Amino acid sequence: MNVKQYAYRVIWSEEDQEYIGLCAEFPSLSWLAGDQEGALHGIVALIKDTVADMKAGGESVPEPFALQKYSGKFMIRTTPELHRHLAMQAAEAGVSLNRLVNSRLIGGRA
Repeated sequence: MNVKQYAYRVIWSEEDQEYIGLCAEFPSLSWLAGDQEGALHGIVALIKDTVADMKAGGESVPEPFALQKYSGKFMIRTTPELHRHLAMQAAEAGVSLNRLVNSRLIGGRA
């Protein structure tokens, strides 16, 4: 398995005054460094070691999000009031409820 296929990101921590390297597939792990590159290299190395330890211990290793297959569909439950409100907004905008909700999920307006 290529650990570089995992989803990494680096953010600034005001509290620590350092950059934090994160991996979405391993949310409990992080790496602190004084620069972005160090945080990224650190978290990748930590994930590599963790995956090796998991394999050696016979544990199941998370599949990278990039390699997982997604259907493009998911269901959400909401209140009848919100459902009505969104349906009315979609009708007023002249779009389907699906298009309205998709637009809202990406931060836009339908």
